[in-house]
Formats: sequence, structure tokens, C-alpha cells
Amino acid sequence: MSENKTQNLIDSIKNKTKTLESEMSFFDHIDVLRKHLLRALSVVIVFTIGAFYFTDFIFNTIIMGPKNPTFWTYRMMCKLVEKYPSIGSDFCITKIDAKIINTEMAGQFTLQLNSCVMVGIILGIPYLLFEVWLFIKPALHDKERKSASGFVFFASFLFFLGLLFGYYIICPLSINFLTNFTVSPEIQNTFTIDSYLSSVMTLTLGSGIVFQLPVIIYILSKLGIMTPAFMRSTRRYSSVVILIIAAIVTPTADPYTMLIVAMPIFLLYEFSIYISASIERKRKRDLA
Repeated sequence: MSENKTQNLIDSIKNKTKTLESEMSFFDHIDVLRKHLLRALSVVIVFTIGAFYFTDFIFNTIIMGPKNPTFWTYRMMCKLVEKYPSIGSDFCITKIDAKIINTEMAGQFTLQLNSCVMVGIILGIPYLLFEVWLFIKPALHDKERKSASGFVFFASFLFFLGLLFGYYIICPLSINFLTNFTVSPEIQNTFTIDSYLSSVMTLTLGSGIVFQLPVIIYILSKLGIMTPAFMRSTRRYSSVVILIIAAIVTPTADPYTMLIVAMPIFLLYEFSIYISASIERKRKRDLA
């Protein structure tokens, strides 16, 4: 009996030791992740501080750009109307009649601070993705490392491509409609600067996130959750969802505007199918 009790005690101590080792391993991973995130945060802070030097350009040229009738997108739209009159004169935007005001004492200072922080975050995204890659890289096999070696570049490229699409296409079209839309001529459109900045940031960053669809499909396909057959079978439903999203993002009665917004998303979806199919073919070759 005493020997059995002694053996049970020894086994209990061993199991407890294994549990403590696993707990320490988990906390070690958390500590490593914290260091990666702190380095990424330091880079964001550096970009934010540097953005204060270019405050005038960031605010007057970038943030207030979509409200200016001379914005690049509006000029290109007018050139299209000149070349193809069948589009309609309404497609050419020459006036955005809206007044932006500040209603808080510290509103403009907060605007400057928030703008610089957002610029710092946007510019720091590639380095943040790089730190994430450094964190997950040790857990991958050699083949997985090789196949995912371009993750940072690919994800960053799609993110900034989405930002440009949101800033030059979705943002100006939405702002033009919302600022010029009136229920009654007796009601003037006057917006707070917080509302305007929130709209610009939401539409722009939202586009950058939507353009991460191929990256998400790549990860899901690698995990075996997403297959090209499923994506092809749901293509018609996805098309309806994409058109609904385009209609919500650009709340206009103009079908050209909705198609302009929906077309890149359609292309992203088809490209995601190609990525998923490539992963499935490679998986079958490896099994063979």
C-alpha cells in the first residue's frame, strides 16, 4: 500500500511539473508576442510623431481632398463625360455644397491628433504584419515558411491598394452624394468635422480591409476550411452580396457608380478562387 501511495505521489508530482512547464511555455509565448507588439507600437509612434510635421498637407490636401471639386476623381469623371456624353452630365461633379464646422473647444486639436495617429497606424501596418510574421514563423515547417514567405508584401500591397481605391473612388462618390443630398431645400447640410473625418477614415480603411479577401481565403484554404468548389458554387450568391455592399457604400441612383465600386470586389473574389484552387492542386500533388 505504501509503495502504491509513493508511486501515486511521484506521478502526481510529474504531472504537475508537466502542467507547470506547459503554463510557462504559454506565458513565454505571450511575452514574446508582447515584445513584437511593443516594437510595432514604437514604429507607429515614430510615424505619428513624423506626421505632425506634415499636418497641413495631411489635413488640407489628403483629408479635405474628397470635399474639393478639383479633386482628382471629380476631374477624371468630368473628362469621361466630355469623351462619352452618353454617360450623362450628372456624372460630372463640379460643386459640393456643404459646410463643415467645429462644435467643440478642443475639436480642431483633437482632429490634428486623430489624423496623425491614423496616418501613423496606416504607415505602420507593413511593419505590424512583419512582426506578426516573425511571431508565427518559428511554428511553421520549412515548406510552410517558403509558401508564406511573401505574406507581408502581399498583404501590405493589397491593403494599400484597397486604401487607394477607397480614397479615390468610394470616398469621393459617397461624400458627394451625402453632402449634396437634401430632403428639403430649407434644410442646409452642415456637418461636424468629427463626422466628416469618421466617414473618410471608415470608407478608406474599410476598403483596405475588404481587399484582404485573398489573404483570408489563402489562410482558410491552407486550413482546409475553404475550397474552390464551394466558392464557385456560391458565386451567384456572392455576386448579389457584392452588389448590395456596393449599393450601401455608394448610396446613389447612378448604376455606373455602383458598378465601379463592385467591379474590383468581383475581381478579388475571382482571384481568391484562383488562390484556393492553386492550394488544392498543390495539396493533391503532395498526397499523390
